[in-house]
Amino acid sequence: MQTPLDGKRVLITGGTGSLGQAIVRRLLTGELGHPERITVYSRDEAKQYYMRLMYLNREVATDDIVYRNFQQWLNFRIGDVRDYATLLQAVREAEVIIHAAALKQVPSCEYFPTEAVATNINGAINLVRAIRENDTPVERVVAISTDKAAKPINVMGMTKAVMERIFTEANINSPRARFACVRYGNVIASRGSVVPLFISQAANGGPVTVTMEEMTRFLLTLDHAVDTIFAALRTAEPGEVLVPHAPSALIMDVARAVIGDRDIEIKITGIRPGEKIHEIMISEEESFRTVARGDFYAIRPMLPELDNGYDGKPAIEGEYSSEQVTLDQHGVYQLLEQYLDRQYAGKGITA
Repeated sequence: MQTPLDGKRVLITGGTGSLGQAIVRRLLTGELGHPERITVYSRDEAKQYYMRLMYLNREVATDDIVYRNFQQWLNFRIGDVRDYATLLQAVREAEVIIHAAALKQVPSCEYFPTEAVATNINGAINLVRAIRENDTPVERVVAISTDKAAKPINVMGMTKAVMERIFTEANINSPRARFACVRYGNVIASRGSVVPLFISQAANGGPVTVTMEEMTRFLLTLDHAVDTIFAALRTAEPGEVLVPHAPSALIMDVARAVIGDRDIEIKITGIRPGEKIHEIMISEEESFRTVARGDFYAIRPMLPELDNGYDGKPAIEGEYSSEQVTLDQHGVYQLLEQYLDRQYAGKGITA
């Protein structure tokens, strides 16, 4: 039976980021089929160089399938989603696009809002325009959003909320391509997220810095994030936003899980610019348009042109918020255990 990416040319914008690299690794296993080509598109030539080198230097026998597939399938393009002409060249050669390019760190976006607009909004406009205004072979686009786009209070969330609407509207007058988004919370191992910061602080003797004792977050592994993207490639209808069922925890419990039995101080530093106390994956207003789909929720588009007439009962009542904590400290440790073991292996440290 043919799988979604058999024989397809796949383009990943922002493909050298933590998430982009996880997507590439999973695609190379062939779990969604065997693409004709996977193109990593990003503006960072150093990351592309080291990513290519990483696959060339695979030595473990179990990595053989990934190495062989890399040799056959994977290529790299320097480019920026802000640059329409360069992006168009890449889009002309793609049938499936995973749009992961973004400015995503909340404080950075607060201090450089025009840069966040240029990448997160104008980059989305460029991608849609390239597909819509040219004879491209693009069939499917999945864009990566964030829980900060629900009831946004910071620039990062605001720009991502607009990005979602750009990709929803793109389904109108785009007869060939289908556009959808995924939305999720804090990815545990991604650059700039709280877990690598806590691990680094603890490894150096502390203190581990927490902004507020009450703060909560959704926590996803990189593979859970990729699962959500793959589910959208398989099942998302035009204009939908797919949201995973995700655990949530107090950030204080995340800090305690990282520290373990070591005598390390937790220091409360105060909320950062643009930061929320609790994250919202689905707002109360969106809950009425939210349907169940396996291990995910699908937020239906509000545009009537994209409504397929679903009139079933909403899958949730009220907000889907990280304030509804589902993991205690032990549960957090179990979720983080693989990352902690990897960081502390051979260092004589007990998490």
